[in-house]
Amino acid sequence: MAGITRTVEYKRVVVTGIGVVSSIGVGKATFLDNLLAGRSGIRTIQRFDITEYPVKIAGEVKEDFDVNDYIDKKMSKRMDRYAHYGAAAAVMALEDSGYDVAADPYSIGCLIGSGVGGLDTFLEQTAILLEKGPTRVSPFFIPMMIPNMASGCTSIILGLQGPVSAACTACATGNNSLGDAFNIIRRGDATAMLAGGAEAAVNPTGMSGFAALRALSSRNDEPERASRPYDVGRDGFVMGEGSGVLVLEELEHALSRGAHIYCEFAGYGMTGDASHLTEPVETGEPAGKAMLRALADGGLLPADVDYVNAHGTSTPLGDVMETNAIKYALGDHAYKTMVSSSKSMFGHGLGAAGALEAAATILSMEAGKVPPTINLEDQDPKCDLDYVPNVARDAKVKVAVSNSFGFGGHNAAVVFKSYED
Repeated sequence: MAGITRTVEYKRVVVTGIGVVSSIGVGKATFLDNLLAGRSGIRTIQRFDITEYPVKIAGEVKEDFDVNDYIDKKMSKRMDRYAHYGAAAAVMALEDSGYDVAADPYSIGCLIGSGVGGLDTFLEQTAILLEKGPTRVSPFFIPMMIPNMASGCTSIILGLQGPVSAACTACATGNNSLGDAFNIIRRGDATAMLAGGAEAAVNPTGMSGFAALRALSSRNDEPERASRPYDVGRDGFVMGEGSGVLVLEELEHALSRGAHIYCEFAGYGMTGDASHLTEPVETGEPAGKAMLRALADGGLLPADVDYVNAHGTSTPLGDVMETNAIKYALGDHAYKTMVSSSKSMFGHGLGAAGALEAAATILSMEAGKVPPTINLEDQDPKCDLDYVPNVARDAKVKVAVSNSFGFGGHNAAVVFKSYED
């Protein structure tokens, strides 16, 4: 694919901060340790009574997470759980970066998307409506439910007065949020952005809805082995939750303040399937074109790619589609490229997925390792790439692609490369 012709000189963008809330750890260090050790965060659901539910497993954020360790208690009471995760990850990312918001609050913005939004609040307030009537519904119902409030509340908590927005593109939300923030910085509309995704759909409504779609694994007796991308025994994805937030920053500004640079954000591409509400195009062409656009956006070639952090949902059709997409984008080089699915460990975070997987990609690159795809015991012949089965691999990754694909046919790919002066 031909490169993109630019009429302006774009600024270079780097990653200077990372914050994570997930089922395999809160904070980047614990998250990375468990990721590279191949530890699963999938368990039997603890948050509500699962007796009557056909699917009883998920990647829940553990009960020891306390949002008030990160934000004011009064504010937290006016936020849904998904926004708790997003704000906490943002606080961690900003602290990690050391960016001085007070020096110029209009220089830094926020773009933390959500695919579902405040599902806990919706469930709770609908029950109140049905049981007690319309006058008993909370005045905070709407502000707590709407999917822009992870961004809105984070901007209030941290005093961010630059561009504040939110993407909502199902399971592609995290990558679209990162890509949109990337473009805001490189065209000069902000110096830095807190960007990522947040989700908290492990509740009765979320689990019932996805189970009704027959999208979820029903391997209830073996939670840790339920998410098994590319394996012939895969039977659906496992619901996850949490948040990943990155600090993206204009390179010269990061250098001027001596910031730690994890990597360079090199490119972003997206396409649409224009095909089906929930099923991807099996040939993988639309998703593959998103990857090619992201590479071209960064001035890179398919042969430059060392690693793909795959969408890798553990669904029968999705894993085959993405394998085809990678081969469409990379050609013969696909067989020389390492591929793995982090969802095998922490589940599918929906709108948070892309951001959690971007954090996994970047932290692993810095550690000089590639995270594994766990539970890959009997590889599907239709999935014939190197999926780094079960054990992390020592490898120097200079260029990595991270994919996210969402219901409605949303395809988004982002590219990270090791920073070179």
